[in-house]
Amino acid sequence: MKDRILNIGNRVEPFVDDWIIDRMDGINLKMHNPVDQEVVFKFDKPWEDICSGFMSVSKDGDIYRNWYRAGQDSNQFPAYVESSDGVSWTRPDLRKVEFNGSLSNNILFDDPTTKNMCVFIDTNPSANPKEKYKAIAHGPKINGRATIRGLTSPDGIDWTITDTDPLLTAPQDKWPMFDSTNIAFWDENQKQYVAYMRGWVPGTQDIFSDHHGGVRSIRRSLSKDFHNWSEPEFIDLGGAPLEHLYTNAATPYFRAPHIYLMFPRRFVAGRKNTMGTEIDGVSDTVFMTSRDGFYWDRRFMEPFISAGLDQNNWTDRSLTVAAGVLQTGPEEMSIYYKEHNRLPSCRMRRASLRLDGFVSVNAPYQGGQLITKPIICTGDNLAINYSTSAIGSITVELQEVHGSPIPGFELENSMHIFGDHIERIVRWKDVKNLAEIRNRPIRIRFVMEKSADIYSLSFK
Repeated sequence: MKDRILNIGNRVEPFVDDWIIDRMDGINLKMHNPVDQEVVFKFDKPWEDICSGFMSVSKDGDIYRNWYRAGQDSNQFPAYVESSDGVSWTRPDLRKVEFNGSLSNNILFDDPTTKNMCVFIDTNPSANPKEKYKAIAHGPKINGRATIRGLTSPDGIDWTITDTDPLLTAPQDKWPMFDSTNIAFWDENQKQYVAYMRGWVPGTQDIFSDHHGGVRSIRRSLSKDFHNWSEPEFIDLGGAPLEHLYTNAATPYFRAPHIYLMFPRRFVAGRKNTMGTEIDGVSDTVFMTSRDGFYWDRRFMEPFISAGLDQNNWTDRSLTVAAGVLQTGPEEMSIYYKEHNRLPSCRMRRASLRLDGFVSVNAPYQGGQLITKPIICTGDNLAINYSTSAIGSITVELQEVHGSPIPGFELENSMHIFGDHIERIVRWKDVKNLAEIRNRPIRIRFVMEKSADIYSLSFK
């Protein structure tokens, strides 16, 4: 069978899966956990509560923006905070909703029929500028079925419900709920809106001693216009073991929008939490990726974010990741998650990763090699995002599709790469750049020695 030739143009190609990989010897794909940073926000105002959260974050020009749920199910409001750096967040005094006799708060509106609002900035080039900001929210039940309603805004502050009828009504599940955070965004690859929401897998048993029975998972729905949506269908998890996936935090990766990321909260309902809160259950967060938004790669079963030694995180429904991944420095990106659910210390924490740093091709001390599938050389230079130990190194060979080295780009001519860089141009001793092989299909062979990681590659 003839090898398929891939074309990545000049986009960043993260090694989050094996899509570009033909062979690995002695190395493997390694997930990297984010590093906890500051507590950036505490839900400690009178209109907030121990169950505040369900956040959606975006970078809008020079401003970082965060829309979140304040309060509990019986008395909740959408609220808003902002930041100039993604670290220090402030509540603007919006003066839109009276709470306990005062307008001095950051509440956006008060509508008990609209809950858990998740906001996104609409990048659809055909979108009405007056509807630059869109959101979906958990609506009221109709004939016993849960609903999702849509909202729009010109500025992220003043919101309007878009339709009299709900955007979506829950399928005929045994427990038809949209009651956790539901995510939506404009998918530039498919030229349509996509929404991810919770559902219960039909026919599943009470595997985690959950009083509801059945297993929570994630559904997807599509829309060309944000108003008319397809019947929600369960995403494909590739035969991964059944687990409660409670929320999803789906988002395109901002440096490589052809890659979809998801950070589901994995929930174990039948376990007694350590803090003795009113509802049992413990949680952590997992990580998975997709290239089409429907088929998801669940190869990493280990936790992406763990409860850890902080016993206050061993409560039910903690560690919910906000929708959105943001760049917060030249070499850094941040995710945000909710800690200490149902406790007075309920808060939002920032965690950081290097750019493209979710997964790497990892070589142990013994070393190994990777050979890519055939790929069109679409630039004059090859750049890699990598790190090595002090003694480690990476060398690179460019090959013909059939596997023979291309003259001048043999392994022995490769300059040894070591150190730690987000973007490093690969060099060979006797050639200036890749101009002579540009637009040709090639394979790339990486030889990695004595502890090294490669996170992504791109042509420049």
